Amino acid sequence: MTAPATRTVLLVDDSRFFRTATERALAKAGYAVVTAADGEEALTVAREKIPSLILLDMLLPKLDGASVLHRLKADPKTQKIPVLVLTSLSQRNEEKLVKDGAAAFLEKDQLTKDPQPLLQAIARVLR
Repeated sequence: MTAPATRTVLLVDDSRFFRTATERALAKAGYAVVTAADGEEALTVAREKIPSLILLDMLLPKLDGASVLHRLKADPKTQKIPVLVLTSLSQRNEEKLVKDGAAAFLEKDQLTKDPQPLLQAIARVLR
């Protein structure tokens, strides 16, 4: 399952290990990847790069993921970018996140060993 290189994914996570591993998996699948390590950087990069998709962790320094999601969806320049939420928080938050504009929700612990669920979710969201 190869994605066109024109598809850029913004990966927002404060864990360098998770960013590196996920970035490798996405690049191998054919995506161009840009990263941000905190919520403020995520907003700046999203406005500058206008990615095809944003992978957003919820527990971030400077500005949490829920606030980032809210600001992305309130900004006319970024509101149409699909946001796939990655979190260690329980699934009970899924309904609220989707209501707030998230396109999909994945628990991070599902992704650490196998990138396939993430790649499949990205493909579904970008369809």
